[in-house]
Amino acid sequence: MNIYEVVVIGGGPGGYVAAIRAAKLGKKVALVEARDLGGTCLNRGCIPSKTLLRHAEVIESIEKAKSWGIETGELTFSLSKMLARKDAVIQQLRNGISYLLKQGKIDVYNGFAQVKSGGDITIQLADKEEVIHAEKTILATGSKPIVPPIDGIETAKYYTSDTIFNIEKIPESMVIVGGGIIGVELACIFASLKVPVTIIEMGDRIIPGEEPEASKALAKSLKKKGISILTKTKVMKIDQQQIHIETDQGKKEIFETEAILMAVGRAPNTSAFSELNLEMDGPFVKVNEEMITSNPAVYAVGDVIGGWLLAHSASAEGMIAAANAAGEKQTINYQLVPRCVYTSPEVASVGMTEAEAKQKGIDYKVVTVPHSGNGRALAHGEAEGFTKLIAGTKYGEILGVLMVGPHVTEMIAEPSAFIHLEGTVDELASMIHAHPTITESLYEAAASWTGQGVHH
Repeated sequence: MNIYEVVVIGGGPGGYVAAIRAAKLGKKVALVEARDLGGTCLNRGCIPSKTLLRHAEVIESIEKAKSWGIETGELTFSLSKMLARKDAVIQQLRNGISYLLKQGKIDVYNGFAQVKSGGDITIQLADKEEVIHAEKTILATGSKPIVPPIDGIETAKYYTSDTIFNIEKIPESMVIVGGGIIGVELACIFASLKVPVTIIEMGDRIIPGEEPEASKALAKSLKKKGISILTKTKVMKIDQQQIHIETDQGKKEIFETEAILMAVGRAPNTSAFSELNLEMDGPFVKVNEEMITSNPAVYAVGDVIGGWLLAHSASAEGMIAAANAAGEKQTINYQLVPRCVYTSPEVASVGMTEAEAKQKGIDYKVVTVPHSGNGRALAHGEAEGFTKLIAGTKYGEILGVLMVGPHVTEMIAEPSAFIHLEGTVDELASMIHAHPTITESLYEAAASWTGQGVHH
């Protein structure tokens, strides 16, 4: 039997990062992955969606350019070529992960793991069963799409976020059940391909995890793209390709659609460690701030512990878990996790929301700077966004930032750094930002907050 100091179950962004970190800390490490290295993020989530969202961005830019005096011929799409490019990007990154694991002398087992209570792990490989032993185990088994118990779902044909990227042709129409991050991003992709898209959301707004201003701005933009959004609406029944809905006011309607996409959320994969009887937090594994479960020899990271269900959050948790499994003592600060929505316009935030600041009883002040006066945003024809800054009134420390606009998912790193370093609005306002840039709006917000704004 092979004995390892650290065994990681799951090769996604939480798992493979944890394995590499543990190996670099001098530990003998194994990683078990049932499917493909990179997990959901690389193979069925972040990377394929962002690759196709880039295609959508190009299509939108070509069409927008017509009003700028730039004319092209008839725009055509090749779904097969788009998907082939997506697959090429995935394979290149998957090969990169494999190379990094090999460099770290990490043993990789491609099979289904079953973690036992004494540290033994049974792995069902393609041609045999193998047993290894772990002194410390890191669970990074990820999540799977939730399929809600809707009447008729058993016989209906539908896609999930795991299967949609293998679609064989552009559908004539699509209904997306769920208006969260996954739903709105996929809506943008298919709307760019001229598919009539309808989003059905039970809540009162899309992307409910973000602040109301972001939901409102994104909804307005999506409607301009021809995407229909039905909020406070529940799917009551699916009859083949007919969607029966009912609003919170009791109004009933039937939609006929060629494609149905279920995007209502994700549930943790827990079957690999069902014998451990770990303490749970609802459906998720309960951990402390060091990523330790109720079993001191077992750690858990990523989607399996809940929270934001973001790849970069999982990677950060994986780094913490690996360090602690190697004998260090580290904790994670979730206020530093950026939240990103890669639609058009993009949405990015970090730190506290207004609601969180109120809940904590913090005295704060908010400044929101619209991008309608930003030179770069106007030049790009993308001036519908804004930058919102929340700072504490006592010390001026930056508590949170919300940005809506082009490429704000890249820009959110600057306010993230300020929050990490406990920076203040005075310090942000004293920085010189290049002109013209969207990031100038961060300076404008800080300067305005201190009462020294020029353009706001």
